[in-house]
Amino acid sequence: MTTKWLRQRAPAFWLVMGGALLTAVVYWPGLSGSWLFDDFPNIVDNSGIHSSNLSLASLVNAALSSPASQFKRPLASLSFAANYLATGLAPFSWKATNLAIHLLNGWLVFLLTRALLLSVAANAARDHAPSEETPSPTPGNSRRVGIVAALISTSWMLLPINLTGVLYVVQRMESLANLFVLIGLLGYVVGRQRMIGGRRGPWLCISSVLMATVLGLLAKETAVMLPLYAFLIEWLVFRFASSRGLHEGRCEHRGLKWFFALALALPMSGGLAWLLPGLLKPSAWATRDFTLGTRLLSEARIVSDYVVWTLLPTPGALSFYHDDFRISTGLLSPWTTLASIAFLIALVTAAWMQRRRRPLVALGLALYLGCHLLTGTILPLELIYEHRNYFASFGLLLALIPLLAAPRGSAQTTATAQRELDRPNPFDLPLPLSLPRHIVLAGLMLLWTVETSQTATAWGNPLSLAQDLAARAPASPRAQYELGRTYIIYSHYDPLSPFVESAYSALEKAAALPDSSILPEQALIFMNARMGLSVKDSWWDSLIAKLSDHPAGVQDESSLGALTKCSREGACHLSQGRMMDAFRATISHPDPSARLLATYSDYAWTVVGDHALGLSLIERAISAAPAEPAYRITVIRMLIASGKYDQARQALQKLEALNFGGRLDGSIAEIRARLPPIERPHGRQ
Repeated sequence: MTTKWLRQRAPAFWLVMGGALLTAVVYWPGLSGSWLFDDFPNIVDNSGIHSSNLSLASLVNAALSSPASQFKRPLASLSFAANYLATGLAPFSWKATNLAIHLLNGWLVFLLTRALLLSVAANAARDHAPSEETPSPTPGNSRRVGIVAALISTSWMLLPINLTGVLYVVQRMESLANLFVLIGLLGYVVGRQRMIGGRRGPWLCISSVLMATVLGLLAKETAVMLPLYAFLIEWLVFRFASSRGLHEGRCEHRGLKWFFALALALPMSGGLAWLLPGLLKPSAWATRDFTLGTRLLSEARIVSDYVVWTLLPTPGALSFYHDDFRISTGLLSPWTTLASIAFLIALVTAAWMQRRRRPLVALGLALYLGCHLLTGTILPLELIYEHRNYFASFGLLLALIPLLAAPRGSAQTTATAQRELDRPNPFDLPLPLSLPRHIVLAGLMLLWTVETSQTATAWGNPLSLAQDLAARAPASPRAQYELGRTYIIYSHYDPLSPFVESAYSALEKAAALPDSSILPEQALIFMNARMGLSVKDSWWDSLIAKLSDHPAGVQDESSLGALTKCSREGACHLSQGRMMDAFRATISHPDPSARLLATYSDYAWTVVGDHALGLSLIERAISAAPAEPAYRITVIRMLIASGKYDQARQALQKLEALNFGGRLDGSIAEIRARLPPIERPHGRQ
């Protein structure tokens, strides 16, 4: 038995292990890189995950600390806290942890792909079986299936489009969520194989999907798509067949149909009922450069582009920053909008037409398109991110690689010929000319490996990364800003440093690009103020004009926060009049965010000394985000400093209601120590 197992599985096992080792070697240079973009608010500047112990209060505080989502993504945040507890803020260990998760996901991709291929092979064998007896895949076919699964797994681990899921630390949220998605799908497929083999399996299928969905949601909301992926596998591979109806095609498993009806219809109906009223309001799109309609048109192009970026990537396409993307305003504005819609319709049509003859092709396309239903449709998210293809790319490889790797003569033959060959066909396609196909596959894998290696090497050094990304996206304000910011860091705020002139050039270029945020102006003002140099009026004028023209976005809020912190700490001597003009411009728009109001409050209280304004602003922040304890802590401290002790005690009671798991014990104890004891009337004991 052991010898037979090794003979069937050893080639695939060693191939996938070799793929994992190659992936580790390719990514290794990138592990020495630094933090980037959203890493700062979620990790570097997020004090909630900077735990010094494993107390319940610290764990709860870490779990609920993420600013990335109102759902907090507690499992991802706890993994960040574990990294911090182990090694502090040294990025290497955080990126190494991400790589370990990616390699584990690669192994799960191998197991899931192998299980799917064997299931398709078993279906092909049953379709040509001369009796009711369920045939088993032959040893030769099992070896081929394992090798194809290993090729898909290795390719997926090496895809350049998946690099940000590894080296961009904050995107551990995505890779960790998909760890549970892959586990859930594997459990579902194994359960269905058991059911078709006449053994019990329904509870394994259902529990795998439900438990993995819940755990995945604790890392990131994208795991909510797991039931849809399982449904697509059931529909296209297992066809809701029960063990009693495999050959007649008449006996369907009604229990699974009811499960999917409930698991898909109820959450979708509830989600739409919750989301749609808000999404139809113009205020939901106020901080975006697109509306619901222009977003849907633009996403048609983006989802189509992702196919090319995944399979035939170019450095210019995978540029990380895509704020220079031209939003679609009509079917022909640009013309590629209509072409992309036609392309997506063609993919849907191909998946439907191939669902019987070539279920792997249909499943792969369906998984790819299904993955983008959440992030590529009605939610007012940013338009483009490569990491959204972390699971979707698996679908494309599942559709493509079995076709390229299939041996010559693996065509679906007549029932007699199939029995004579005793070789169930897992590839479902007559494919001649095996050598050219294998050359194409080898060429693609080489392309993916080389490009990922080159990009990972650039990610290993902050300056080389900034220069590389700016070169890839010369029209991107973000890319040019990050290049200028990196030059500032390398200058160490020394006016004589050669990096200073380069910083001016990059930042002024970024500020002049269309639709840029105030980040470049903020960096120019910050740099000169830190170096004790004069700040140009044109920088202030541009910053304030941008804040007046558009509601403040996340980047604008971060910029004002950086200037406020620098002023509060005395490192920057900035014009209070100009800063107040900037803040007034931001709150002139409807519904300013709680974060913006809190930043303005901080500046008014600590720098300007206008305590009345600071207190009123932080109270508005609490109204905008009543579940955020940081704002309540700030208002209590302000009330104590103003001698308003009774109001402070009332506010403290509301804060204590948010003290889940003791996460606020330290802050509450510090506040109580600052409050004077309550005076009791004379004569009472």
